[in-house]
Amino acid sequence: MIGKLFKSVCAALTVVLILFAANFANAHHVLGRPGYSLNEDSNTPPAVQGESQIGDFIVTYMVFPAFPRAQESGRVNLYVKDDHGDGPFKGKVTFKIRDDSWISWLWGGEHVTTLGTQLPDDKVFRQVFVFPDDGQYIISAVFEAGGKPYNVEFPLRVGAVMPMDIILGLALLVFVAFVIIQRRRAMTGKLRDSHVGESKS
Repeated sequence: MIGKLFKSVCAALTVVLILFAANFANAHHVLGRPGYSLNEDSNTPPAVQGESQIGDFIVTYMVFPAFPRAQESGRVNLYVKDDHGDGPFKGKVTFKIRDDSWISWLWGGEHVTTLGTQLPDDKVFRQVFVFPDDGQYIISAVFEAGGKPYNVEFPLRVGAVMPMDIILGLALLVFVAFVIIQRRRAMTGKLRDSHVGESKS
């Protein structure tokens, strides 16, 4: 009995030591990347990430940090590659933003602000931003190549959902429900009146 217990304990210790050795050997890797290649974005997932084909170019974009907040610095990373194999785009990219909230929609339309114009830094266009308020925004990356303008747009939510957005959304739902109910009542009243008229005749 004691011999079986001793063998079980030895087997468990052996397994623990093997697992510890395996973890120690891979300690300088994060998700398969060597520790010496880490930068400020490596351990932070992007808030927005995507790739799109626009004309002759493939555009990849990422926005950091994962949860942008008002009055805090963030950054857009943009990579533009020629689809014909001519390598990365070497021109300038201008970054713009516009408010995409209900309030801007109702009170005066689009208000576009230019964040800046950037040259590639190690083949990546980097643009820093600080949004004054929480809300829903549209980021635009504009560039020109071969005499043609190109524009890539993607949405970005900054901060928590704004109470005004929720209030306006609920008000719209209530209004639509009110219109549908009133229309049904009117139809029911017309049908009732027509049946009453037929029964009298």
